[in-house]
Amino acid sequence: MKTKSDWAPGPELRILAAERQSAGWVVTAEAPGSGCCPTCDRQSRCRHGWYVRHLQDLPVQGAAVSLNLKVGRWRCRDPRCHRRTFTACLPLIAEPFARRTRRVSDLARLLTHAAGGRPAERLMTRLGLPQSDDTLLRSLKRYAARRQEEAPVRVVGIDDWSWRKGTTYGTILVDLERREVLDVLADRSADATSQWLAGHPEIEIVSRDRAGLYADGARQGAPQARQVADRFHLLENLRKSIEQQMSRAPRQHEPFVASDGEPLLAAGVLNRRYDQPEVMEHRLLLAAGRRAADQGRFAHLKTLQAGGASRAAIVRETGLNWRTVAKWIRLDTLPERRTMVAKTTTPDRFRVYLARRWAEGSTMGRDLLAELRPRGYTGSLTNLQRFLNPWRRAQFLAIAGLPAPRPTAPRNEPPAVPPIAAAALCIKPRGQLTEEQATKVDMLKAASAEFASMRGLVMRFRGILKGANPGKLDRWLDDALGSRIHCMRQFAIKLRQDAAAVRNAITEIWSNGQVEGQINRLKTLKRAMYGRAGIVLLRARMLSLKQVSEHTV
Repeated sequence: MKTKSDWAPGPELRILAAERQSAGWVVTAEAPGSGCCPTCDRQSRCRHGWYVRHLQDLPVQGAAVSLNLKVGRWRCRDPRCHRRTFTACLPLIAEPFARRTRRVSDLARLLTHAAGGRPAERLMTRLGLPQSDDTLLRSLKRYAARRQEEAPVRVVGIDDWSWRKGTTYGTILVDLERREVLDVLADRSADATSQWLAGHPEIEIVSRDRAGLYADGARQGAPQARQVADRFHLLENLRKSIEQQMSRAPRQHEPFVASDGEPLLAAGVLNRRYDQPEVMEHRLLLAAGRRAADQGRFAHLKTLQAGGASRAAIVRETGLNWRTVAKWIRLDTLPERRTMVAKTTTPDRFRVYLARRWAEGSTMGRDLLAELRPRGYTGSLTNLQRFLNPWRRAQFLAIAGLPAPRPTAPRNEPPAVPPIAAAALCIKPRGQLTEEQATKVDMLKAASAEFASMRGLVMRFRGILKGANPGKLDRWLDDALGSRIHCMRQFAIKLRQDAAAVRNAITEIWSNGQVEGQINRLKTLKRAMYGRAGIVLLRARMLSLKQVSEHTV
């Protein structure tokens, strides 16, 4: 029976003594009796002297262990080497200048990578390896900075993530084959993306969303790679376009005409410099559509109120906020929407001055912008031009001798389905619909020929994405462009600008699903660190942690 076990903090070390003290164990060990010159790589046994390294090692039954390691200093006997003396390197025991053994550092990194700084500090203390959270985080960040890719990257997925939603964004890059995060960038720009891709010339496929800056970055940094548009984002872009279309007031499918009956587009009055007729009508009907939806909800509420329904029952039935219900039940007519006081970034704050200058003949946006700056306007030229566009269109029609356009008469109101719900139903296949949802789809198709046409185009597009025949895409784009539905035409125009990536999405198996999952993990880490971590620590915790050495006790 073996009564003694060999114990050593690493290979080739000789244990000299082990002493129990009040703070724990103190182990004295000696390094091997020779060394290898780091410059000329020549072995030497000519000793110059000794020095002792004090290292923290793994605990013994919860008691801390301090390792006093005697390391030799050797003379280099190669006359051609400029180094006269050197210290023996012990890469499997501890890193140069480290105060802990390699196996303690690996364990600390593992806990910090999984739990963070302060939770890892508490765990290490309970394990008998006390370290501060700053030390743990510094070690993890230093390791991530030295980390090198072990294998070439062939397929990469790119997407953005938000530092602060709607304000600042970063970029995440994922190896779709190994399912690992490759890097986390602090900003979202084509230059940063192209610079990273240029450092990996072996990349063959770049999967991305519909963001134009990532497309530009991939073209600049990896011109040899095939770009693949993410199928989920394609359908999501289509859903948002349909939602905007459904927000409009219902209308008949007639051309947008002037008061004298002549189609404006056929008359050649409007060109690409100004809005197309359907765009003008789209903007005119947006506000009317929102008002009609509010009016329908108000009428439904009043019907329930007249029937004796309680306030809670009305909230459950209509889905409105209880504050809105409490306000509307006291009113007889639907109030107008309250307009916020215009900010300095909004040209409407200076409407009186702009109207006077416009009447005086000053119609150039840049000239008006220069006049508004001293008056406190802090918005952009684009916002000012957007404010002036209705005046400019009216002036253009007046010069052409045509009256202002009028929208066509609305038809019967469709079923009371919110635009966001109608858009979701429009892109959902029949087999995935519940019985209630299928009934709503049939009602919407019966009430709106426009909805029926959109759903037909959407189902065809879904079939093309699931199939393997990109040749059908051109026919679908022609049909969408030939339709008289504004959202489908605009979607087809943008799709044609990115046609190569969309065709690759049909034929390739890759998508950004993994990237979205890594973004969810990034959000979890970011919130767990309470927003106090910078990009260096966030990147260190997102990268996969490779164990560089393994030791057994």
